[in-house]
Amino acid sequence: MQWIRKLTGRAGAIVPVVRLEGVIAAGGRGNTINIARVEKVLARAFSFRHAPAVALLVNSPGGSPVQSKLIHDRIRALGEEKKKPVLVFCEDVAASGGYMIACAGDEIFCDPSSILGSIGVISASFGFTGAMDKLGVERRLRSAGDKKVLSDPFSEETEEQAARIERLMDRLHGHFIALVKKRRGDRLAEDEELFSGQIFTGDEAVDNGLADGIADVHTKLRERFGADVRARLMPVPKGGALSKLIGQGAASLMEELEARSVWSRYGL
Repeated sequence: MQWIRKLTGRAGAIVPVVRLEGVIAAGGRGNTINIARVEKVLARAFSFRHAPAVALLVNSPGGSPVQSKLIHDRIRALGEEKKKPVLVFCEDVAASGGYMIACAGDEIFCDPSSILGSIGVISASFGFTGAMDKLGVERRLRSAGDKKVLSDPFSEETEEQAARIERLMDRLHGHFIALVKKRRGDRLAEDEELFSGQIFTGDEAVDNGLADGIADVHTKLRERFGADVRARLMPVPKGGALSKLIGQGAASLMEELEARSVWSRYGL
């Protein structure tokens, strides 16, 4: 194949580029990303035998910690198996689970105005007990197992339930911190804010070690692999016909509103 490219005047290296964009969530609807949706395209990207690297474009406000970790781990496994460096380019936002995925890169680049970080865990819910009292609605909830009920919006939250939620969040936060420290190592600044859930602009992220430099994918690939390098975009499949059908219903509307609420945390 190399000699064919030379004969046709297209001898530059080919770098596969995978765009990982959207809220991270299990399931196949809408524009969410998850391991089931991206696994095949990642495998194709790493199968380019002569590619000097694989590039990832990350634009995600986060979502499921499990799906984020599964995608991160799959990228790392493929990179090590194929012995290819992984270059990550953060676009508008790589926060929370989006930043976890970015940490799969051997190097992370971003725009000065990108938003990175949010290394934390959030839990949000509603309480309707006051409204129920006004309406005269009685809650009837039974469970087998005294710890089965964790968070019920129609009942008063107990101190024990709040403590259990805090324990879960602390554990998840610890897992996230350990992953970032393992991947970024000595590049991280000694800054207490790094793991507080704080978000940073791209230039701040470079200063504190969450990113390695300011660059866009095309400029960096030409700089790294020559002016004749070619980026080969590998499309991630979106929701299929069923998703489009469901997209006309209330379920998809609720999912879209939920996704917008996640993006809106970062002003997007």
